[in-house]
Amino acid sequence: MIDVWQHSPVPLVFAVPGPLGAPATLSELVGPQHGTVTLPLHLARPGLTTFDLDQPRLWMNYCRIVLTEGAQDDLVQFLSRDLLVSLWPTLRTLVSRDVREVWESSFDELAHEAQATA
Repeated sequence: MIDVWQHSPVPLVFAVPGPLGAPATLSELVGPQHGTVTLPLHLARPGLTTFDLDQPRLWMNYCRIVLTEGAQDDLVQFLSRDLLVSLWPTLRTLVSRDVREVWESSFDELAHEAQATA
């Protein structure tokens, strides 16, 4: 188990699945899978705020922002379970080690996807 309380440079509200961060199960992630999405300013501060999810590179950037900046409500609203699981092997390389370890230790599906491509 990771001691995120002591070692995480990522704010705990964003890093810890469960009541402090991500939902208890990936099935709660019901965000969009296609089309154009505009993130609220509290997520995508200055910079790119509108993302075409049909372009893989933009989707990866979008997802990285939501994973690292989003509160639980943001994660549920903006992330798609199916896309997160299918693209996790690449996406996991774009987030911090702390975020990656917390999500993979909390969600077997993500850990399995990571191991399958290793």
